[in-house]
This record gives sequence, C-alpha cells and structure tokens, in this order.
Amino acid sequence: MKLRGTLIGFTAILMWSLLALMTAASGGMPPFQLSAITFAIGSLPGLLLFAARPERIKLLRQPSKVWLTGILGLFGYHFLYFTALRNAPAVEAGLIAYLWPLFIVVGSALLPGERLRWYHVAGALAGLAGTIAIVSRNGLSFDDRYLLGYGAAFLCAFTWSGYSLLTRRFDRVSTDVVTGFCLATALLSLLCHLGFETTVWPADAGEWLAIVGLGLLPVGAAFYAWDYGVKNGDIQIIGAASYAAPLLSTLILVASGFAEPDWRIALACLLITGGAVLAARDMFGRRSPVEATPAE
Repeated sequence: MKLRGTLIGFTAILMWSLLALMTAASGGMPPFQLSAITFAIGSLPGLLLFAARPERIKLLRQPSKVWLTGILGLFGYHFLYFTALRNAPAVEAGLIAYLWPLFIVVGSALLPGERLRWYHVAGALAGLAGTIAIVSRNGLSFDDRYLLGYGAAFLCAFTWSGYSLLTRRFDRVSTDVVTGFCLATALLSLLCHLGFETTVWPADAGEWLAIVGLGLLPVGAAFYAWDYGVKNGDIQIIGAASYAAPLLSTLILVASGFAEPDWRIALACLLITGGAVLAARDMFGRRSPVEATPAE
C-alpha cells in the first residue's frame, strides 16, 4: 500500500512537469481566469463519478477543518503564487515558492509514525540546489523593492507544504473530497478574476486544447493523485522527489522548442536525481519479509 501510494504521488509530479508547457501554449489568459476554468475542468472527473455512483456523494460530508485545509491549500497556494509573480521577478519568486518540498521533508518529522533522517534532508537539499541551477540560468538577484512578492512566495511554499502535511493527518478522508476543493477554488478564482482582471478568451483551438489539458492533468488529476499519495505513500520520498518537477518541466520545454538547452540542466539532473535516490534510501534498502526472517 505504501509503495503504491508513493508511486501514485510520483504521477502528480509528472503531471505538474507539464504545467509550464501547457500554460505557455494556452495563450494570454489572465491567471485567475485560467485558474477558474482549469479547476472547473479538474472537478469534472469527480462530478462524473458522483453521477455514476451517487452513494459516494456522502463522502463529501467532512468536518469543517478538512474543507478549510483543502480550500486554503489549493486556492491559497495559487492566490499567493500569482501575487508573488505580480510583485517580484518570476525567477526569484519561483525559487522561493519551490521551498515547499524541503518544508514537507523537514515537517514530516512532526507526523505520527514518521522519523526524519539525515538522508531525507540531504536529498531535499540536493533537489533544492538542482532547482536553483534550473531557475537561475538567466541570472539571480534579490532586491528589497520586491519584498511583498518574496513574502507572498514564501507564504506560498509554506501554504502548500502545510496543506500536504495536514492532508496526511486526514488519511481516513476519501480523495473524493478533492472534487469539492477544486470547485471551491474555481469559484474563488472566478471572483478574483471578476474583481481584478480583464477577461481574455483563447484565440484558437490550440489554446483551448492546452487549457483543457491543464484542467485534466496538472490542475486536475494531479491533485487527486497528490492527495492519495501523501495520505498513503512515503511523504518524505514524495517531497524530495518533487524537485524533479522543474527539471522535467525544463526538459519538456527544451524538447518542445520553448527553451534552449543549457549545461545547468545536466547539473540539475544530477543533483535532483541523486537527491531523490538518496531520500528514497529506505525504499531501496527494505528487505522482503522472507529475507528479513532469521534462519531457523
């Protein structure tokens, strides 16, 4: 069960690696409008499941703390992320926001039944170093004029890591509830769009296809997979492996012609892959029950 949960958690990371490519292909739609549409699409699989199996609707009856955690996690993360990008350079804001895997690995020590070891932290730090190599390809500098953006980016990382860790504590809550989180996030994003943005619609079918892809995968299925993974898998390994998302995203952009190849990509590959393997040392080192049984 734990291995299965960990692998399902990995699929969320793989889907998030498509986020940059699909966002780039989606045109010039404002972020909150894009968030509203894609989260609405992301809720559709859950809604279809409820239509086919109405008895599962009762699984949405959860304590208020579950709903508060889920809505603040999904909507809060995106609200803070967009705020950070509007008030600080994208590279620096993205780097700060991507502290969340490190926060997950370190914070997992507070969870029941978990024990933080040196190689979990070392693997997460290696992943962070690899992420720095990726995002600083065009230079990296911090300016106190952008403190609001930096602060929002830090809160962004704290929000997602906190959501992920708290979700682990709600391990008996069905992943069906993510459908409700997506719907609430879509509604709140729509309100922000109406209040702060000018509506822009896609120019062609290709942009619509990218938006639908965003809703079905990185802003849809990925959140269901992440919920299941952090509840049932090894959260320390998943957290460290999350640093693979910006690397895979960059490789996909390069392969698609949206970015140029760079030696830092190779360095990041080494650091992130090595860090993930180091953090997953427990998984690779476990012996089967037969092997662990002393000879009689």
